[in-house]
Amino acid sequence: MAERARVGLPLTGLPARLSQLSPRRAIQVVLLILIVVGVTYGTWKTLALPKSDPRHFTGSAWRDLVVFGVAQGSIYAMIALGYTMVYGVLLMINFAHGEVFMTGAFASYFVATSLDGSGFLNKNPIAAIAILIFVGMVVSTGVAVLLERVAYRPLRNAPRLVPLITAIGASLFLQNTAVGFFGSQAQGYPTVNVIQGTWKIFGISILRTQVLTILAAVIGMIALTLFVARTKTGKSMRAVAQDKETAALMGIDVDKVIVKTFAIGGMLAGLAGVLYALVFSEVDPFMGFVPGIKAFTAAVLGGIGSIGGAALGGLILGILESVGPSLFLNGTHVPSPTQLRDVVAFTILVLVLIFRPGGILGGGGQEKV
Repeated sequence: MAERARVGLPLTGLPARLSQLSPRRAIQVVLLILIVVGVTYGTWKTLALPKSDPRHFTGSAWRDLVVFGVAQGSIYAMIALGYTMVYGVLLMINFAHGEVFMTGAFASYFVATSLDGSGFLNKNPIAAIAILIFVGMVVSTGVAVLLERVAYRPLRNAPRLVPLITAIGASLFLQNTAVGFFGSQAQGYPTVNVIQGTWKIFGISILRTQVLTILAAVIGMIALTLFVARTKTGKSMRAVAQDKETAALMGIDVDKVIVKTFAIGGMLAGLAGVLYALVFSEVDPFMGFVPGIKAFTAAVLGGIGSIGGAALGGLILGILESVGPSLFLNGTHVPSPTQLRDVVAFTILVLVLIFRPGGILGGGGQEKV
């Protein structure tokens, strides 16, 4: 090989391919190799732990982590759908969407407290849960539509950085408004007794709150997919996402379509907010920030602008966040792997942006609903 290079003959095979790598691509390849080796080594060390070691996880413990990850990922997926729909239509990231999620959870908290005080919450749990979900969805929808009308519509033709900064400002405004009205302390969410405990499904014990979350997410995503694919409004959304000017010329009211897009995203965020409150039994003014950022990560992971990508990204992120720290780090000398869940989420975001900016189901160009 050295002789071929010395006399000026072209290199062939693997050396030729390596010589053609750009510095950026070479760094990516080295980084990928290091990640694969690190993850493989950490996983091997964890799975090789003896049963007598307190860090050893049984099969049922791993199964519980996976189920929790699926439930958590379902919430991320529902929030991510709001990000991905708004991006598909307006090509903007609504960073206030996490606070839309928070407002729905808070609204349902006050209703749940009243229902609990009257005894209705546990005397009629099915009706009570339906009321809580309805209230959360209505309030989140109203906040999302109000944001679009007041904060985003006047800036629709502004440079793309301006709506982004406005969205961050709207997020901080909603957070601090909630702090001003309700205080910064976490509030305990009333307990609905009927969804406490576990159910046996295919011989696996799963928390009832997790079953409710997963079912609601599946139903919501199926309904949204059918709505976008088969209804007149859904087709209008796809047309506006494809080309706003042409859609307007064809008689589509672009403003109405955008409002409906925000409304649907708000409904799903409100549903996710109520489910989150039922699972974790508390609400606070800052509860939307971290799930919102993780849902954005899920949307990017799956392919921003893709409904299926948002769902897939949410599930993958939820499972990796639940299982990953224990699987990759338990066998090493990291003292508290579970405290690194957020590190896993943001590392995934960075890696996706480096290796596949379009996401798993996205392409290299503009994403569409």
